[in-house]
Amino acid sequence: MSDDKTTGTPMSDDELQDLVAATDTGARNPTGPAAKIILGAALIWSLFQLWIASPLPFIFGGVFNTTESRAIHLALSVFLAFLAYPALKRSPRDHIPIQDWVLAIVAALAAAYNFLFYTEISSRPNNPNMTDIIVACVGAVTLLEATRRALGPPLMIVAIVFLIYTFGGPHMPGILAWKGASFGAVAYHQWLSSEGVFGIALGVSTSFVFLFVLFGALLDKAGAGNYFIKVAFSLLGHYRGGPAKAAVVASAMTGLISGSSIANVVTTGTFTIPMMKRVGFSPEKAGAVEVASSVNGQIMPPVMGAAAFLMVEYVGISYFEVVTHAFVPALISYIALVYIVHLEAMKADMQGLPRRGAPTPLMKFLVMTAFGIALVCGLSIAVYYGLGWIKPLAGDAAGFVIAGLLAIVYVTLVRFCSKYPELELDDPDSPVVELPEVGPTVKSGLHFILPVIVLIWCLMVERLSPGLSAFWATAFMIFILITQRPLFAMFRGISSLGGHVQQGWSELIDGLIAGARNMIGIGIATATAGIIVGAVSQTGVGLVLAELVEILSFGNIMLMLLLTAVLSLILGMGLPTTANYIVVSSLLAPVIVQLGQDAGLIVPLIAVHLFVFYFGIMADVTPPVGLASFAAAAVSGGDPIKTGFVAFFYSLRTAALPFLFIFNTDLLLINVSWVGGIIVFITATAAMLVFAAATQGYFLARNRAYESVLLLLIAFTLFRPGFWMDMVSPPNIETAPNQIVQVADKMAPGQKLRLRVDGEDAVGEPRSFVALLPLGEGETGEDRLFNAGLELLVDGEDVEVDNAAFDSAAQAAGLDFGQKIRIVFEPVDQPPKQLMYIPALIVLGLIIMMQRGRRKKDLSIAAA
Repeated sequence: MSDDKTTGTPMSDDELQDLVAATDTGARNPTGPAAKIILGAALIWSLFQLWIASPLPFIFGGVFNTTESRAIHLALSVFLAFLAYPALKRSPRDHIPIQDWVLAIVAALAAAYNFLFYTEISSRPNNPNMTDIIVACVGAVTLLEATRRALGPPLMIVAIVFLIYTFGGPHMPGILAWKGASFGAVAYHQWLSSEGVFGIALGVSTSFVFLFVLFGALLDKAGAGNYFIKVAFSLLGHYRGGPAKAAVVASAMTGLISGSSIANVVTTGTFTIPMMKRVGFSPEKAGAVEVASSVNGQIMPPVMGAAAFLMVEYVGISYFEVVTHAFVPALISYIALVYIVHLEAMKADMQGLPRRGAPTPLMKFLVMTAFGIALVCGLSIAVYYGLGWIKPLAGDAAGFVIAGLLAIVYVTLVRFCSKYPELELDDPDSPVVELPEVGPTVKSGLHFILPVIVLIWCLMVERLSPGLSAFWATAFMIFILITQRPLFAMFRGISSLGGHVQQGWSELIDGLIAGARNMIGIGIATATAGIIVGAVSQTGVGLVLAELVEILSFGNIMLMLLLTAVLSLILGMGLPTTANYIVVSSLLAPVIVQLGQDAGLIVPLIAVHLFVFYFGIMADVTPPVGLASFAAAAVSGGDPIKTGFVAFFYSLRTAALPFLFIFNTDLLLINVSWVGGIIVFITATAAMLVFAAATQGYFLARNRAYESVLLLLIAFTLFRPGFWMDMVSPPNIETAPNQIVQVADKMAPGQKLRLRVDGEDAVGEPRSFVALLPLGEGETGEDRLFNAGLELLVDGEDVEVDNAAFDSAAQAAGLDFGQKIRIVFEPVDQPPKQLMYIPALIVLGLIIMMQRGRRKKDLSIAAA
């Protein structure tokens, strides 16, 4: 059936796949030799990425340095972009015009120039010849055209604006003016150095992102996507609004496989949206639930969106730390979405779908869950300590021993799973929908969990690099794809092993090709975003924007965050999430950190980057351009704009979280113990559920206006109890700067001393900021200050920084020679901020009592 948005007719499966292809892998589908060239180039790209990520080049030779690998990565990306994406809507889809062949070859050669002539280019640093300049110009133009085709005009336009600014610096008005650069300097900086196109962003795409996308594609080809969806439905489909709850869980699990929110919507939405409609959701609400859950797949650890890998480079922390900081907000966001679905089901008195057999009682479900958790914990301990014994015993052969044990576990699981037939979800368009049984469904694909465990183990326990972790997980997935079909056939007594072996190899090739085609847009986006980053580093426009933003925000950190959120949403209407993150974080992340410090709020850099990341993914939801909402509407037959507004309303919880963890970094588990982390998770989850109830206008019954307001205040108090406690009992008292030694004497070593300091910024402008100085060891306050690297010059009431030792805590706090300390904040004993939970919980209890009374009354009226 055709897609008719005016009449609300859903699209067919083929049309939905075309929609995903047009946005993710290219809308062109030629036949004959052209198709073989596209598939062959994609296959070569995947094999190249596996080669450079593996230890094999160090054993057999063929090691590529970062410049060479990035050049080949971009060359294959632009080559496939010109072949897979037509120039215009009216351009042919069934064959490739000659001009596109020419553009593909020229763009690939320009991108590969740094690889082909690496030695010659490195011999003339910052001194390009005419050939270099011509290649750089051709490469930039073809890259911008590839960007327009694959990602649309917005990112191309933004990059062109920054290039114009680079060349037109002397002619810019007021504070935007800069001295400018020569044509050769810009060409070298943008194309031949590692500052522009071939910079950090493309390096992350080459080293990390490709392998994770490939891992997801192989996992999907193996059948894990269908398995995750079936498991979610079997576990949750029978509850109130069950299909919607299953959609949330399935999309969270599918986030491991698909880095694209649109593909996630179409993959899971094809099953979930019709079932949600069947139990009472409107087409718009069904589509909105799918959109809200699919978009959040990019923030769900352990495999997050491509921007998470960029954070590793930009923030300078490990991927393990990024995942640790992102885990609690992401999990809370999904729990809150499940609760929102529950509230919608309660409002409309919806029911779940019937199961095959008797529904499992709640207590039995809880016992099974507890048993499962205990089993997983037991296995984790056994594996952890087992590997701990294997490594010292086996020595250099430990890797082979562990691989052998993993293969034994895999074969054992496949033999166990082969006892259960592969269960298919019922046709969503059939008159009666019945859910599969939980036991057989879960047990039919347990081996799919192994590669995910390998990935998490390498990332979290072995602390390998993201690229190497993804390589070993992908290598295991390749082994599974080749062997799972023959093993299932053998254990089930099927004789045609040859056909299953061939099918396994065919699925492997398809997965390698799919992974590469899914990477075209990401490779192009990171390269083009490099133009913007290169322009910022060459022109110094970041400092100009910092001054401009400070003027617009009046130095108010909250207004600054709002401006950043709005900018991310606006850019996200045209830019993919990764490019949006690169642009906004490059321009505004340092500004937010500085403004926060000036206002006395020490904001960790990772918190700012996660803030930008969250609002970057929100752009896929935000109307009127949210592409994920259009994809969901194409499945549901609903109105795409209305679907987008409902999805945005559901996603308010995701929009609230970034503001909260900026002001309460406990949510990111920064300097929080395990016990403290558990308490933070429980409290923050309760707060987010209360927030969801307030924004949805329904708790136990429909909210009255004042109840929604009180619920918002309760949620805020649970999130930030310190806000109210600081008003009741300030944590510090201001003292004169010449009392700094006495204040340090009263504090313990390691405790942070808060100082208001006057100094200068990077360009010599006056700046006043707050510094947090961790005190060093020592018996006296003077010793603690000296061991923290701080030497002072005291003249009456005036205190000046005489020295901040290199690589000391004082230097890390931003202290430097010549700065004047204006205020010393002496910490005072403050009641525990958690005391503010008491009045919040009392008010919550009163609201529960009132709403329970109204609910009983409503139920009695309905029964009568």
